[in-house]
Amino acid sequence: MTSLTGKKVLLGITGGIAAYKTPDLVRKLKAKGAQVRVVLTASAKEFVSPLALQAVSGLPVSTELLDPAAEAAMGHIELAKWADIILVAPASANFIARLSAGMADDLLTTLCLASSAELVIAPAMNQQMYKASVTQHNLELLRSRGISQLGPAEGEQACGDNGPGRMPEPQELADALEQPARPGSLTGRCVMITAGPTREAIDPVRYLSNHSSGKMGYALAQAAVEAGARVILVSGPVALNAPPGCERLSTQSAQQMHDAVMQRISEVDIFIGCAAVSDYRPAVCEDQKIKKTDSDKLTLTLIKNPDILGDVGALADPPFTLGFAAETQQIKQYAQRKLAAKKLDMIAANDVSKQNVGFNSDINALSVYWETGEAVLPVADKLHLARQLIELVAEKYKEK
Repeated sequence: MTSLTGKKVLLGITGGIAAYKTPDLVRKLKAKGAQVRVVLTASAKEFVSPLALQAVSGLPVSTELLDPAAEAAMGHIELAKWADIILVAPASANFIARLSAGMADDLLTTLCLASSAELVIAPAMNQQMYKASVTQHNLELLRSRGISQLGPAEGEQACGDNGPGRMPEPQELADALEQPARPGSLTGRCVMITAGPTREAIDPVRYLSNHSSGKMGYALAQAAVEAGARVILVSGPVALNAPPGCERLSTQSAQQMHDAVMQRISEVDIFIGCAAVSDYRPAVCEDQKIKKTDSDKLTLTLIKNPDILGDVGALADPPFTLGFAAETQQIKQYAQRKLAAKKLDMIAANDVSKQNVGFNSDINALSVYWETGEAVLPVADKLHLARQLIELVAEKYKEK
């Protein structure tokens, strides 16, 4: 029994070439046990037939804001009350702009405003339109209002361009739409999560660090709380508020983070090392600011930092441990090597060479590996992704 069994999914389709995939998306959602109704915008009808969608959904397709056949001639209210989840796929740049502005000038935008259902969008458009600052601003605004984003995927587009903007495949959307973190799946368990960067001091005003924003780790903390866990969040310096219900331990350097983890690790059932921990630190931190000289070079001697993941994995009775691997090449090979070397139970790898994904982004994609298997979590906003990952961790933890 899937988590979509019995769920009422309202599929909104906007004008874009990816709309041709939506009959298959309806079939994939129904295969997971969902009831599906479809709303087409006027431009969407140019790309996909209402008759085809009616045939696969088994229900009439809605297109008009004022429908004499609907309850009190107000189809948007009827559909808004019916839906548990509203999925807009593909979500065009035009629809995203109108939704972010709070417009209600057609059936789809109106029912989005009139419904209390979970709202999920799957952007699909030309790669340059997706990268445009106004589109990114609109998406950020929608995410700040609690609207989830799935995709876009990258690759060759119908126009011949190559880049981000493709709608994820129907199976990926259906899989991602399942409510992943079941309430209570981690009830009674203590989860420790490291998040954010570390800062390694060079002198009183300078340090070595990285681009980690902490968003993925904080999303994991929220997802773990939602799943019923007691959460200890060991955080490097970030501009984020800790999710309600978790205990935050603030650190700066890798050594401080290591000490905070090891002091509390005996309490922990599941350890998730999501922080981007500096591998090296300056051998000496100067007491005073280093002054610029006439020399063209400044030499710093670096020494290794403690290995938090390695030390947790080496414990006599370690917790279930999930590590992260941020890579730019040979993702699977490096991740599986790290999984074995550090004696981890699972590892989640992401490709940080891709633009708009991973570091300093609100979206991510993960490939997850364990000794006997692997899973791909496609591009989604980090909270949605975190919920999927926490559920996978809960499943593998219980198996162990």
